[in-house]
Amino acid sequence: MSNLNSKSMLTLGIFIFFGLISLGYFLVESVNVYKEYDRTVTVKGLSQKDFKADIILWPIKFSTPDKDLFNLNKKIEGYTNIIVDFLEENGIKKDEINIQAPAITDKLANDYANRNFQYRYLGNRTINVYSKNVQKVRDTISKLSQLNKKGIIFNVNGYDTRVEYMFTRLNEVKPSMIEESTKKAREVALKFAKDSNSKLGKIKKARQGQFSIFNRDKNTPHIKTVRVVSSVEYYLND
Repeated sequence: MSNLNSKSMLTLGIFIFFGLISLGYFLVESVNVYKEYDRTVTVKGLSQKDFKADIILWPIKFSTPDKDLFNLNKKIEGYTNIIVDFLEENGIKKDEINIQAPAITDKLANDYANRNFQYRYLGNRTINVYSKNVQKVRDTISKLSQLNKKGIIFNVNGYDTRVEYMFTRLNEVKPSMIEESTKKAREVALKFAKDSNSKLGKIKKARQGQFSIFNRDKNTPHIKTVRVVSSVEYYLND
């Protein structure tokens, strides 16, 4: 009976011994894998492209003075009709034209104003052109000075008369630009892995940067530059 117990204890000891060896092997392998996956490299990839603006906002603001309020309103409406006819003759549609209410200043209403003035009233009106036909509107802008011969005085240097160009097709170009920025990031990571005698592993973490839209330069605001930077962290393997 004692021999049987001795054999059982010996067998149990052998199993425990090999079990500990196996456990030690797996622990070593786990540590090696952990160390392997602990090595990473973070890289950035840029995608930048130029696009034409697809919407233009053109505020046309004019001013006219007069001694009589009735005559002033008549002049404002007359100039408005001339401008609208001019726009339509140049291919701008009615639904692209928005006429704001006139703003009239009475100099006598200002207690501190100089009473030595020739005209009591000053009228201003803004006509906004909002169009997807950017080039047609740009061509029309270059002809606006023709209306100066008809006595219309335009305000062109104010902040509220600045022509605005917009790019609204961002969702259309996003997928291809994200793909390009990610591809460029991988190219940089592969180069780094090669230079460090490593192999590029799986992606540990990726972050897509925000898209930014800005004018290509101050002379071509109708050309927009779209930019995105993607950051990708890769594992490095031996």
